[in-house]
Amino acid sequence: MVKSEIIKQLHKKHPTLNRSQIETIVDIMFDTIADSLAKHKPVELRDFGRFSVKTIKAKYNARNPKTAEIIYVPEKEKVSFKMSKHLKQEINKKTE
Repeated sequence: MVKSEIIKQLHKKHPTLNRSQIETIVDIMFDTIADSLAKHKPVELRDFGRFSVKTIKAKYNARNPKTAEIIYVPEKEKVSFKMSKHLKQEINKKTE
């Protein structure tokens, strides 16, 4: 699902808000999450999950798969997501 589809679904659920208002709200939400992660602050959305930043150590023994040459990979940051129990149950719910 892309951002425009999210906005379309939110507009169906809340027709009193126009699309530009919903788009602004979604943009503010994503910007706030990104800003918090850039400051290394975790973001927890109840019943959805938790975003956090993890540091990947530098590697001195990585290989280029094409040439088999040993290369250096510098330290970097990555965003980690851990889903909540509620989301896990929703995803793994079996239809009966």
